[in-house]
Amino acid sequence: MRVIRAGGVGTGVLAAAYGVWLLLDLGWANTRSTLLWLVGGVVLHDGVFAVLVLAVALVALRLVPRDRLAPWVVALVILVPVTLAGIPELGRFGARPDNPTLLDRPYWLGWSVMVTLVVAGVLVGAVATRRRTAVRGGDDDTGAGGR
Repeated sequence: MRVIRAGGVGTGVLAAAYGVWLLLDLGWANTRSTLLWLVGGVVLHDGVFAVLVLAVALVALRLVPRDRLAPWVVALVILVPVTLAGIPELGRFGARPDNPTLLDRPYWLGWSVMVTLVVAGVLVGAVATRRRTAVRGGDDDTGAGGR
């Protein structure tokens, strides 16, 4: 098992070194922009996004009973990253009038269908969870999540 693990680590290190070599070959301007983007991504993720996720989690723990929280967590885990990744398309950033083939799809429609399906799945999951809890006799509507 150690040999397999060492081989995986070695392959990863070699792939990363090759990527850095290719990046440095593109010139200092690209390397600087990449480093700025990476640092900005870490700051944005850890300093903003993670804090927001924790705040939403604390509010959700107060408002939604814990035995009914799972479907909503699934919805957030799906919707938030997909929405963040789709912001450039949804905002049509990069669209150019001289090239109508860029951003030529109905991205808002696709995103709306995805959100509708996820929310429908959450509602079905919430109803199923509520019925399962009610059948077991553990249904408490106190909102305290069994605390």
